[in-house]
Amino acid sequence: MSKETVVLAYSGGLDTSYCIKYLSEEKKLSVHAVLVDTGGFSQDEMEHIRQRAFQLGAAHFERIDGVHRYYRDCIRYLIYGNVLRNNTYPLSVSAERIFQALEIVEYANRIGAKAVAHGSTGAGNDQVRFDLAFQILGNDLSIITPIRDQGLSRQEEMDYLKRYGVDLEWKKAQYSINQGLWGTSVGGAETLTSHQALPGKAYPSQLAREDSLELKVKFNKGELAGVSEEDLDAVESIRRLNALTREYAIGRDIHVGDTIVGIKGRVGFEAGGPLLIIKAHHLLEKHTLTKWQQHWKEQLGGWYGMLLHEAQYLDPVMRNIEAFLEDTQNRVSGNVMVRLMPYRFELLGVESTFDLMQAKFGQYGEENKGWSAEEAKGFIKLMSTPLKNYHSLEKSDPS
Repeated sequence: MSKETVVLAYSGGLDTSYCIKYLSEEKKLSVHAVLVDTGGFSQDEMEHIRQRAFQLGAAHFERIDGVHRYYRDCIRYLIYGNVLRNNTYPLSVSAERIFQALEIVEYANRIGAKAVAHGSTGAGNDQVRFDLAFQILGNDLSIITPIRDQGLSRQEEMDYLKRYGVDLEWKKAQYSINQGLWGTSVGGAETLTSHQALPGKAYPSQLAREDSLELKVKFNKGELAGVSEEDLDAVESIRRLNALTREYAIGRDIHVGDTIVGIKGRVGFEAGGPLLIIKAHHLLEKHTLTKWQQHWKEQLGGWYGMLLHEAQYLDPVMRNIEAFLEDTQNRVSGNVMVRLMPYRFELLGVESTFDLMQAKFGQYGEENKGWSAEEAKGFIKLMSTPLKNYHSLEKSDPS
């Protein structure tokens, strides 16, 4: 492979479309446009993107199916950990970019390329995720970033492409949409402010049903195992729930958070399937895990999400946390009943062989079978001892 070849992380959007044209026309490089599919494209869309790559000047187009790896090595841990950044966002794009970067650098190494490129700006998180993966795992790869290096606005990118006769329905570029298996991000002029909401039309899914629908979400040792009466693998379960929640326009919100580079960021997202799955999984855990299992899972799940967001996926501590999270899932099996309605969902209850509410010792607030009234009084008296000791000294406190 000659030095004139560059592997571009390609999505078919405005930024990477600009990159193909710029790298091939201005830099005279042979561009391998590599799209890592993490669950966001239909076959028709993929074919359209492939044709666009060649129209823009790519020498080669490659599609890598990264969906099952993305689930196996990341999404399932986000479910195990009930990970929502700032209690809001299921890390849809944050996680996706890491795995796109891993696939890109592995492809570049495989073909012996000397350079890689991506379309990230200098003001976001994705530049860090791509660059770190390329630097850590790449075989002495140079990294080319046209948008970041030239400080381009979206309008400047569109004007450049139009000069070459490329006008690919740029009205749709009013909103930057990144769709994947674990949710869709939506960015636009409104998300650059602190007060404006995204209009309904900005979201990729529009309300198609106004009835209600009850279903079951099945889990086996923490992993998705089907929807209602259908047994499905985890990836197909996610796809099914994504499709159902889209019909009800469920999962719209705006996330505000701290970026890796130190500024505040705001982005819209649509993630009905992931939100429903995380909430359903969390409810099942409340019934099947002990108090301290839940406590430490919350701590480590939060750290896992933070480190993943901060592009630290390759740190070995992530494998340590994954081992802990997976070990906690041995009894997280059963069904969660859910009701879908326009723009929202309700968790109705669970059924599980490991439901700790079925314990033989009693029912909360109703009856106790494992202890007597006198034993309860003694237990409470012993519990009071440390605080009785503390408060007994209040009268002698010199302050």
